[in-house]
Amino acid sequence: QVQLVESGGGLVQAGGSLRLSCAASGRTFGNYAMGWFRQAPGKEREFVAAINYSGGVTYYQDSVKGRFTISRDNAKNTVYLQMHSLKPEDTAVYYCAADRRLAVVIGTSGNLEVWGQGTLVTVSS
Repeated sequence: QVQLVESGGGLVQAGGSLRLSCAASGRTFGNYAMGWFRQAPGKEREFVAAINYSGGVTYYQDSVKGRFTISRDNAKNTVYLQMHSLKPEDTAVYYCAADRRLAVVIGTSGNLEVWGQGTLVTVSS
């Protein structure tokens, strides 16, 4: 099973950009579909984006389509979330997560196999 460590969060002004990274340990990273989720203060965790094991298929929450891009580099055991045109409502703790089943990553159960510890993104107005 992989372990996940996120990085790249921080404070940014509205309209700015950030790139989050999620580094995975272990030799089986390529077997996992990956997802980014976020949880804003006082709100439930929500799905942001997902990518299949090869990187050829991606999914996005409607509110981030056209602004966020998920990608992965299996040679580096890393998944990324490039975020542009950030809005104050994007403020949240962002988590990456992994599961060998893409359907679980994009589903509503939230019951993925592995979760990172999260990285805080704060967008000021």
